[in-house]
Amino acid sequence: MTRGLVIGKFYPPHRGHKFLIETALCSVDHLDVLICVLASQTISGDLRQRWLQEIHPGANVIQVEDIGQDDNSEVWAAYTKRILGRAPDLVFTSEGYGDAYARFLGCPHVLVDRNRYHVPISGTKIRSNPFGYWDYLEPCVRAHFVRRVCVVGAESTGTTTLVQDLAQHFKTVWVPEYGREYCENLAAAGFDLWSYQWNSAEFTLIAGAQVELQLRMAREANRVLICDTDAFATGIWHERYMGASSSEIDAISAAHPPSLYILTDDDIPFVQDGLRDGETIRRWMTDRFESELIQRKLPWMKVSGTREHRLNSAIRTVESILAIRSHNFISTREP
Repeated sequence: MTRGLVIGKFYPPHRGHKFLIETALCSVDHLDVLICVLASQTISGDLRQRWLQEIHPGANVIQVEDIGQDDNSEVWAAYTKRILGRAPDLVFTSEGYGDAYARFLGCPHVLVDRNRYHVPISGTKIRSNPFGYWDYLEPCVRAHFVRRVCVVGAESTGTTTLVQDLAQHFKTVWVPEYGREYCENLAAAGFDLWSYQWNSAEFTLIAGAQVELQLRMAREANRVLICDTDAFATGIWHERYMGASSSEIDAISAAHPPSLYILTDDDIPFVQDGLRDGETIRRWMTDRFESELIQRKLPWMKVSGTREHRLNSAIRTVESILAIRSHNFISTREP
């Protein structure tokens, strides 16, 4: 069995790394990929390991402590052999240190795309501007950098319309409201929604399902993901129907905050679609959303007026979010 080795920080993994690892996988029977991790790095080793293992299921991906001394190939070679319990048969790199590192390991060095002709990208470029090098990231990695914008509001206040308009403007995908699907399924099963007796567990289920849907669709998003409601909004609906807040739903919401909430005002006519029952409490719902957004110190804006005015106001704010670069991206909360 021929054993190969690829080592790096993968901070974050990009398609240059993918080309290197795929080249190695095609050349050996067994490939170890070592991720060098520092506690100070804001994308955790666990997350990078999950990403690489998903992208390369045929590789054996291992986290190791980054011992520093980047210019000391002899120390790194000895460290590598202690970790693996042996020397590899081949080591694959795209870096200048590869020859010395391989020599101290006692194995041949395979240099892959040193001048970045095949994949002209680097981790430094990605970290400086992930959105500028979006096409060099795999979907699972893109999901980490995606900015999530969530539109919330009372019934029939134009939330879904704004969500769809924003998604069209930014050429991205949008996440539908799982709670509506849940209600439609209840109605299809013969339940009368006007007299239906809700229970708290249903709202918790809806909040969790909404988060899972957002995490899946973040992989398909073009830099920004537009969401029609989220767990925070589900908590407000829980309060409306159950008469109290839910600590479980609040915890789900706190674990997955978006980059921006957009609250739609109730200054447009109510439209009945067969499922809505909140025409008389739209002002109360809007006030509750606003109060909770302020109390929780969440990033938010309120849009009012015509469809065009709402859209233009939202676009300006979202564009300012997408202009953020560098360290603010790297410090994004991990999903």
